[in-house]
Amino acid sequence: QVQLVESGGGSVQPGSSLRLTCVASGFSFNSYVMDWYRQLPGKERELVAAVAREGHGGTYIDSVKGRFTASRDNGKMTVYLEMTNLQVDDSAVYFCKARGIGAIWGRGTEVIVSS
Repeated sequence: QVQLVESGGGSVQPGSSLRLTCVASGFSFNSYVMDWYRQLPGKERELVAAVAREGHGGTYIDSVKGRFTASRDNGKMTVYLEMTNLQVDDSAVYFCKARGIGAIWGRGTEVIVSS
């Protein structure tokens, strides 16, 4: 059974940093690109970042480039999203997903950025 469990969110001030963690189980983790999405209430999920199977490099939407870094530890079946210089517009619920494995989502972890 595929499971994804996100954690690490919180309520922070603009300019702060957070590290999100997603622990995966139930599938061949190192065979899949891992994506990070975020979602605001009433909005569709937005793909924010992706990390390749071997963890070499990531891709990011323009608004987070230079501030967010996605990485993974295949031995721990874990993917991370290091977020720095957080802005109010980064507030959302963040989810990880194994690309191509179907509509399987965790519960997400909420990030609130406010002064």
